[in-house]
Amino acid sequence: MPISPNKASERTREICAIAPIIPVLVVNNPSDARPLAKALVAGGLPVLEVTLRTPSALEVISEMAKVEGGFVGAGTLLTPKDVQLAKAAGATFGVSPGATDRLLAACEAAGLPLLPGAATATEAMRLLERGYDMLKFFPAEASGGAKALGALASPLPQITFCPTGGVSPTNANDYLALPNVICAGGSWVAPMDLISKGAWEEIETLARAASQLGA
Repeated sequence: MPISPNKASERTREICAIAPIIPVLVVNNPSDARPLAKALVAGGLPVLEVTLRTPSALEVISEMAKVEGGFVGAGTLLTPKDVQLAKAAGATFGVSPGATDRLLAACEAAGLPLLPGAATATEAMRLLERGYDMLKFFPAEASGGAKALGALASPLPQITFCPTGGVSPTNANDYLALPNVICAGGSWVAPMDLISKGAWEEIETLARAASQLGA
């Protein structure tokens, strides 16, 4: 069922407000999907972004979507085809590094709430003009970090962000303390080496620590 930009942003904001950190996940083996999702949900991070950067990403999304309590999204959406495949796989929201009219239209037509990326005031204003006021600030650190993002709060108070890209345990609180930040995206919670070893308890411990950030 189609969704309007305003409703899409409203739903995306609700999802982003669930936990302070959204794990950004690169998963190669579909058999790791469910135990990984269970560890992250148990650790207090139920909102998961699976990047479409591996051949098995769609299968991973399908498996994670079966885990109770989780909200699985598809990251790195670039094309309308990506949107269709992600929605069919069971993604409940999408994330993109930027935004194009074709991508936005595809998400709206598919009824997939999108967290579109913006790195400048102009990009953010264009998305706001279309109806999107919950955005991804990407690449966060390379675009000036928390200082740059905080500077957007005064001229664009109606826009809130999820900074992603270079966010880590050492700087996450700098972002989460900003008035225009709801949550942040980070890959440190589920590093690929721990996933490959099946170190689910260690990942759950990292998730639990991350879930307390910004408190």
